[in-house]
Amino acid sequence: MSSREELAGPGHAHPAHPHDHGADASRPLRGAFAITAAVLVLELAGGLLTGSVALLADAGHMLTDAGALAIALFAAWAATQPRLPRHSFGYGRAEILAALLNGLLLGGVSVGVAIESFSRLADARPVDAGPMMAIAAIGLVANVVSGALLMRGSQVNLNVRAALYHVVGDALGSVAALVAGAAIWLFDFTRADALAGLAIAVLLVASAVRLLRESVEVLLEGAPRHLDLDAIAREVAALGGVARVHDLHIWTVGSGFLSMSAHVDLRAGADPEAVRRSVHRLLHQQYRIAHTTIQTESPPPLLQVETPPL
Repeated sequence: MSSREELAGPGHAHPAHPHDHGADASRPLRGAFAITAAVLVLELAGGLLTGSVALLADAGHMLTDAGALAIALFAAWAATQPRLPRHSFGYGRAEILAALLNGLLLGGVSVGVAIESFSRLADARPVDAGPMMAIAAIGLVANVVSGALLMRGSQVNLNVRAALYHVVGDALGSVAALVAGAAIWLFDFTRADALAGLAIAVLLVASAVRLLRESVEVLLEGAPRHLDLDAIAREVAALGGVARVHDLHIWTVGSGFLSMSAHVDLRAGADPEAVRRSVHRLLHQQYRIAHTTIQTESPPPLLQVETPPL
């Protein structure tokens, strides 16, 4: 005898649903987009006026940031749309696809920045260090504010975390531009500008690789890195009425929305309904897994074997 049930249960929490995450994610994303767009215009004008490749590199990164934040906003909106029969989990994975696209954008920008920086190393050009440093300082403050807006949502939402990587990369780029400006102003070391551009490119590559890896893991339905499936299986097996757990799978449907399925072999006399509810309660309260599908398998009845008379 076997049974299969998808439980909502008393422990089910609606905020874990991707629809709600999309709604929560849009507020910090809107604020970060407005700040990024304003600083983009400032750094682009400043890079052209001062001749700084570091500022132009940071402005290029800001341009991709603005595009990335626009993509993230669209994905956050898509995640709030109602589920349809053909998309029974909703559109939470739109945020994962947006994170993947943002990772590719970061990688592309890093290549462009590196090429221009190498060109400036070979042929150093004069840079107006004073305005360069002032604009970089404004950009740094703006990125810190944007990062603060995005920080909370980035803990559970890969889409917001992708946007945060862009903003952190911008902040570090602004720091690099400040250091380069100081080196030019104090020591007339004009190649510091190109070196700062290369440093920004390296930072962008690191962020892009991490973001692509996390996005691909979700799309391939890998188990979340913070969960130990063997430990979870042992905890479920220790529940009353459970004899064995096998075919345990946990994956991410959308940002912050985990799903799990497993086969649970019951002990003799165990109540399948009670076991399913206790498993769901454990997984939701301990690991924030709201969507569980448990297939219970009852032990076969004992065969009565008659002993032939001697």
